[in-house]
Amino acid sequence: MRDTPQSSHGRIQEYLDELSNLPLTKSQFDWYNIDVAAILQNSEILGHEINDADGSSLLFLDKSALLCCPKTSMMHHFPKNLLHCFVDDYRRRNSQEDGILLKAELFSIYPSQEQLCWERCCRSELEVPSLQSAVAKWLGWLNT
Repeated sequence: MRDTPQSSHGRIQEYLDELSNLPLTKSQFDWYNIDVAAILQNSEILGHEINDADGSSLLFLDKSALLCCPKTSMMHHFPKNLLHCFVDDYRRRNSQEDGILLKAELFSIYPSQEQLCWERCCRSELEVPSLQSAVAKWLGWLNT
């Protein structure tokens, strides 16, 4: 079932509201609320993730993903059919990479300036279900 314009607008507003909780500069916040919001006006957002550390975000659209990088004011568009998902489980291995128990990557293979590498990691068993849930959403989106 497709979103109505009202529900699609609601998802854009939900996304922008979530971004407002980040420690972004005024210019970064304005970039999201003016430039990114204008581009998304006629798009259906199926989901999103936000990197709290750097303010970047990944938007899941019907046939593609849009990576928004506020530090460079750049948006990168990736067709869904060129994206891949890897999950590395370090829990049963003797050596763990920097204390990481589980790492998931959603990535593309493009020229170096146009690569997507959206990564989520967990260092605690308590974080594993959240990461597994995120990967389940990624795979659900990739397979539709």
